[in-house]
Amino acid sequence: MEHLVPYSLLVIVVVGLGVAFIRLRRELSSKSAEFFAVEGEEQRMFAFLHELGSAIGSDTTMIGLYRLIVDGVNRVVAARGGALYLLDDAGANLQPKYLSEECPPLVGVPTEVKKKAERDPRALESHLRLAQVPVDEGMLGAILSSGEAQAVQEVKGHEAFRDGFTHFGTDASALVAPLRHGGKDLGILAVARIKEDGPFTANDFAVFRTIAEQSAFAIGNALVHREASEKRQIEGELRNAREVQRVLLPQGEPVIPGYRVSGTNVPARIISGDYYDYFDLGEGRHGVVIADVSGKGVAAGLLMAMCRSVLRSMAEEHHDPSVALALVNRQLFPDIREDMFISLFYAVIEGGGGVVKVARAGHDAALLYRAKERTVSLVKPPGLALGIDDGDVFERVTKVHEIFMSPGDCLLFHTDGVKEAIDADGTEFGMDRLRDTFRDGAPLGAEATILAVERELARFAGEAPQMDDVTLVAIEKR
Repeated sequence: MEHLVPYSLLVIVVVGLGVAFIRLRRELSSKSAEFFAVEGEEQRMFAFLHELGSAIGSDTTMIGLYRLIVDGVNRVVAARGGALYLLDDAGANLQPKYLSEECPPLVGVPTEVKKKAERDPRALESHLRLAQVPVDEGMLGAILSSGEAQAVQEVKGHEAFRDGFTHFGTDASALVAPLRHGGKDLGILAVARIKEDGPFTANDFAVFRTIAEQSAFAIGNALVHREASEKRQIEGELRNAREVQRVLLPQGEPVIPGYRVSGTNVPARIISGDYYDYFDLGEGRHGVVIADVSGKGVAAGLLMAMCRSVLRSMAEEHHDPSVALALVNRQLFPDIREDMFISLFYAVIEGGGGVVKVARAGHDAALLYRAKERTVSLVKPPGLALGIDDGDVFERVTKVHEIFMSPGDCLLFHTDGVKEAIDADGTEFGMDRLRDTFRDGAPLGAEATILAVERELARFAGEAPQMDDVTLVAIEKR
C-alpha cells in the first residue's frame, strides 16, 4: 500500500509556493517588459497551485506527489519534460522516482542501449526509468555534490559526462536543482527542453529554483511522515507477534503432586528470545524447561517458537531428557543460522518421590537450595548448546544428572539476563548476588523465590535500561 501525503504538509507547501511566487512577481513588477514575459508563467503557476491544492484531502500518495511536482514544474516553465531522482537508503545512488514521457535523457546512456533503441525505442525508455545514477557520476551527481541549482545550456556537453555520454535526439538544455531538507540531501529535480523549444530564461530559472526549494520541503516532510507511519506499523506488528508469543508461554502454574512450580519471563524488547515451559509427560512425569536463544528480536523469537514445538514433540516419546534434547538438536541444526544457538535446561520430574532428572544444553548453571543445610549449590551437568553441532559431539557430551529433592528444597533455573543485568554504573548483578537472593527467598517457596529475585533485580538496576530478557523458573519440593 502506497503511503499517503499528510494534509497539513500539502497546506504548508501550497502557502510556501504562493508566497514565494508573489515575492518573485514583486521583484519584477518594476520592469514592465519582464513582467509581461512572466505573466504566462504566473497563470501556469497558479494553475499548478490549484492542482496541488486539489490534492489536499484526497488520497495523494508519494508517487502522486512526485508526479504532481514534476508535471507541475514542467507546465510552469514550459519544459519538454522533467525528472525526479531520490537517493537510495545507502546514499550511494540516485534512483528515478518519476520521469515525464518526453523528458530528454539526463543521464549517460550506454552504447549497447543506444543500438538496441534504434530497433526498439522502448529500450531507451526502460533504461532511463530503471537506471540508477551513482552520486559521484554524471551531470546529476555533479550538481547534487555542488549543492547549487544550475541552468545547463547543453546537457551532452556538461563536463561531468566527458566522453562517456551518448546523446539521443536533438540537443537539450536543462534546469537542475539539488533537493535538500533538514540538512540532508534528498535527490535531484530537473526539467529539460530540446533546442527547438528555445532556451530557458533567467526568470524560468528563478521560478524553477523556488519550486525546487518548496518541493524539497514537501518531499522531505512526506518521507519523514512515511518513515514514522512505517515504524508505527512495524511496532504494531511486533506487538501482535508478542501477543502470539505470550500465548506460547505457560498461562498458569502446573499442578504437579508434591511440587510447586513458578516461572516468569520479562522481555528486554517486544519479542523475547527466552522461553520457559511446562508439560505433562504422562505416568506421573512432568517436564520443565527454560531456554535462551542467542540474539534478540524477531529471528530469536521465531527460533524460540520452533524449539518449543520440537521439544514438546520429542519429550512426549522420549522421557530421558538427554535423548529428547539430542533429537531436538538434530531436528533444529539444519535450520539454525551459523551465528545462532540455543542454551537450554530441561528437567523431568519423576513423580512425587523427589527424583528430578536434568539435562543441560550449554545453559547457565541452575541453583539448588537444600532446606536442611540452608545451602545453595550449582547444578551444572555437562552439555553443549543446541545448534552448534549436527549431533555426534552433542550426544557424546550431554549427560543426564539426577537430583533427589527433599521437602523444602528448591531448584532455580535462570537465563543470563539475570546475572548480567547492570546498574547505572555498569556493574553486573552477578552470580553471587543471585545466590544470596535465592538463599533468602527459597525457604518461602517457589513463588516467593521468583518475586524475591525480581525485586532485587529492580532495586539493583534502578533506572538503568534492561539489556537482556529475564526468565526464571523455580521448582519447590513440598
